[in-house]
Amino acid sequence: MDTQTTTHNTDVDLLHDLGSRIAASDQDALHEVLERLVEFAVALVKCDSCFVYVQENQELVLRASKNPHQEVVDRLKLQVGQGITGWVAEHRTAVAVAQNVSKDPRFKFFNELPEDTYQAFLSVPLLCRGRLVGVINLQHIRPHVYKQRDIRLITTVGFLVGAEIEMARLETANSHLSEQLETRKLIERAKGILQSELGMTEEKAYLTLQQQSRQTRKSMKQIAEAIILTDEVKSGSKTV
Repeated sequence: MDTQTTTHNTDVDLLHDLGSRIAASDQDALHEVLERLVEFAVALVKCDSCFVYVQENQELVLRASKNPHQEVVDRLKLQVGQGITGWVAEHRTAVAVAQNVSKDPRFKFFNELPEDTYQAFLSVPLLCRGRLVGVINLQHIRPHVYKQRDIRLITTVGFLVGAEIEMARLETANSHLSEQLETRKLIERAKGILQSELGMTEEKAYLTLQQQSRQTRKSMKQIAEAIILTDEVKSGSKTV
């Protein structure tokens, strides 16, 4: 078996493995999906760096990285159209630069990312049913020619994972909304207890919760839960 055939079989095996994982997976957390995407992209194209940005409104938020970047993951944001990554998002077209990527007129430098000193850069849009979901970037320290095979493979991975990223993103958003709704219900209930027990106005009860939250360095949800628990204990003792 020649080298080209072996490489082709390895690529197929990786893509098959990725597809199998997606087909068998439950609704994973967004970061788990993105970490899996980085893992497969790096295995397909042996690169020194890999970033995944997810589109949120009109911004691209860095959500995953091959190299540890805890200080910027989930914080670094780009506008669509900003830098090469933003250009790829805007035009939904892959960009491959073999060397001196910093000289590309679309390039934008970020002090937070030492990878911006790398030579070669491949950026591919992640799509779901024709809609942009995010962008994946692969980089090399030294000049590197990205073959059509590399671009096709990463694009294929993007098609496979794009829908899962979208589902995971929506699941995460729904989870946050549910948590916010639950917190709001608890705060409303705690406010009612303060109004009833201490004769406070609704505004005064809310300000009291805020003040306790600041003083104890606990969330308003935790303060509300403590007030509700105390009220339930008092109510229980009265019935004994």
